[in-house]
Amino acid sequence: MALILGLESSCDETAAALVSCAREVRAHRLARQEAQHRPYGGVVPEIAARAHVEALGPLVEAALADAGVSLNDVDAIAATAGPGLIGGVMVGLVTGKALALAAGKPLIAVNHLEGHALSPRLADPDLGFPYLLLLVSGGHCQLLLVEGVGAYRRLATTIDDAAGEAFDKTAKMLGLGFPGGPAVEEAASRGTPRIPLPRPLVGSGEPHFSFAGLKSAVARIANDYPPEDVAASFQQAVVDCLIDRTRIALGKVKVLALVVAGGVAANRAVRGALQELAAEQGVRFVAPPLWLCTDNAAMIAWAGAERFAAGFSDPLDVPARARWPLDPDAEKVRGAGVKA
Repeated sequence: MALILGLESSCDETAAALVSCAREVRAHRLARQEAQHRPYGGVVPEIAARAHVEALGPLVEAALADAGVSLNDVDAIAATAGPGLIGGVMVGLVTGKALALAAGKPLIAVNHLEGHALSPRLADPDLGFPYLLLLVSGGHCQLLLVEGVGAYRRLATTIDDAAGEAFDKTAKMLGLGFPGGPAVEEAASRGTPRIPLPRPLVGSGEPHFSFAGLKSAVARIANDYPPEDVAASFQQAVVDCLIDRTRIALGKVKVLALVVAGGVAANRAVRGALQELAAEQGVRFVAPPLWLCTDNAAMIAWAGAERFAAGFSDPLDVPARARWPLDPDAEKVRGAGVKA
């Protein structure tokens, strides 16, 4: 079975992994940057890019050693080519190009969002196409019909902030620390969702998302209640929005599975509510294991494996992209900014 080396450096995790087309994760190495960014309450792009430069080479060497192989044993190099913080994306993609050139191996430029979209298939060999994907992360909140490798139809997107961004900003407003998503979830587990907060777009006909108003509402009441109750109320509002929007999308497509991926997919309240929705709608619910939800190189290697098996490869002059939609032909949503 083909063996793919995957590289990930789109935000603040640097990672290298070796994954086979038989869904075997032979090695996975990851370096986090929380300590570097914590004083600033968020990711600083320049700091992130420099950290990727320092970490990626040793991680590749360690992953190859863990798998007991050399670069010559690898069949292709898959590297995140976007979207993401452009400095970090360039570090990983240039490294992938250099390795591919040196070893005479094919290069596969992977869309980071496709890595998330296909990651559930790495963990679940029974997950076939098509399926409805809720892609929910720090930078993206979308509903996509996944029809095959490289074939995505966007049904909905956020018209302003993504859910993960709202989690991070809420954590900062409440002084819960960084990274924000896990901090809000932990605080919410000790609180009561008793504070009335808005559910933007809930009840509207199209399944788009909006979290800017919810974030602003949290800012107005952040100092009036215990942070645990604010966190619990905020989290419940996000869950209600996600479920309402996803229910509408399920009514528009015929699928056998509802799939969630992305960093916010690690939130247990979100996963639990989606599982209940899937049962209500009579479809399978599939979520990758928690470690595959956050940014990692195994999902990039697996997306590379899927693309390699389908006959895809890329030239060495393929560009790094700060923005790279999975469905470039999707209609622009009225009111949405560049994130859509």
